[in-house]
Amino acid sequence: MKIFNTLTRTKEEFVPLEPGKVKMYACGPTVYNFIHIGNARPICVFDTLRRYLEYRGYDVTFVQNFTDIDDKLINKANEEGITVKEVAERYIKEYLTDTKGLGIRPATIHPKATENIDTILEMVKTLVEEGYAYEREGSVYFRSRKFKEYGKLSHQPLEELEAGARIDVSEQKEDPLDFVVWKAAKPGEPSWTSPWGQGRPGWHIECSAMIRKHLGTTIDIHCGGQDLIFPHHENEIAQSECCNGAEYVRYWMHNGYIKVDNQKMSKSLNNFFTVREVGEKFGYEPIKFMMLQAHYRSPINYSLEVIEQCQAALARLHNCRDNLDFALKNARETPDEEDAAFKAQMDQRVSQFVEAMDDDLNTAEAIGALFEMVRDINSYISQPRSKDGVSYAIQKFDELCDVLGLLYNRKKESLDEEVEALIEQRQQARAAKNFAEADRIRDQLTQMGILLKDTPQGVQWSRK
Repeated sequence: MKIFNTLTRTKEEFVPLEPGKVKMYACGPTVYNFIHIGNARPICVFDTLRRYLEYRGYDVTFVQNFTDIDDKLINKANEEGITVKEVAERYIKEYLTDTKGLGIRPATIHPKATENIDTILEMVKTLVEEGYAYEREGSVYFRSRKFKEYGKLSHQPLEELEAGARIDVSEQKEDPLDFVVWKAAKPGEPSWTSPWGQGRPGWHIECSAMIRKHLGTTIDIHCGGQDLIFPHHENEIAQSECCNGAEYVRYWMHNGYIKVDNQKMSKSLNNFFTVREVGEKFGYEPIKFMMLQAHYRSPINYSLEVIEQCQAALARLHNCRDNLDFALKNARETPDEEDAAFKAQMDQRVSQFVEAMDDDLNTAEAIGALFEMVRDINSYISQPRSKDGVSYAIQKFDELCDVLGLLYNRKKESLDEEVEALIEQRQQARAAKNFAEADRIRDQLTQMGILLKDTPQGVQWSRK
């Protein structure tokens, strides 16, 4: 498998630190509000990466954090007259509702920043003792220039980084490029005791500490949105490598941006959509499909037309899977002379899928392979087949859908006795050439929300 590494800007062969095992970290949400569709992209993409690595036989430890102490949480708590912890707990719950809706598997560990204060303080103390950080009026800042490789992830010269840093100039800093690792407490804010007085962690140090505690000093993959490359991930590298004296991350993966109707998403343009809003209107699964139908590093555009196209594409997948169930129910017990050729065709589509995913997680090409499989399956089961052949198709189809995390909402439909009896009566009427009665029963079933389709294998039904 090859991964495009943001650090080297090249596709590299993925070789984990320890054979057969992968240590992976994804930056999670700051839990002060509902997640928006831009947040959903890394969630969906890197859940798929984890699934694929496991499909390829790796034992993956996947850590995704919750930032539960931050200016945004404090402001939200003050607005509502509740505690920061209450804000965090509310939106962690809402996050888990949305990710369940998207079919996202829970991380191996979901640490919270506030649960890792001891590790954060330990790292800050080390940075101060080693001369990489300094205290000013109860806050502690990291000396960016002291880390000789500062800027290596964003590939920007120090002069450009410095120009950007001037926006956040503080009189307490020795240098505009320096960033805070520990913040002195303001009145009324949550705070913790430290050698420099009451305070709370800076944003960047939180991820460094959670990685160190749960995954160790060096990990295989760190992923997140493109917007996190600078300053967040750049600062993580600097403070972690200076503190730990070891390489921080082997492979950095960043997903591209999302636009809405070809414009940048913002509340001022009134084109800001939460996952909850879109999920309630169109269902969650089309959101997931939208995030995977393009390569993860490419920008994507959300629009009504796009989400409706995703719904239609998913309907093809669901219909194929329903058709397979129907074909299996009516399949022959005896083997078919075409079974071997069909199985080889299925294997070829799986190989196409794996080749695409091995090429820097190219889910767009992988989905293409899946739909070619759908076409092959639909052609194969257009007439009665053997159980062996149909079962093999189900196995391979489900395998690929599971890697992509699709069709997770599929429910097995069941007919009640009344409907089953009506379908049987219609079949008897057709056999007796009483077509008026057969049509009457079909109309009755249609009014009940049951659609019938006559096929060579028998009557296939679906709900409206």
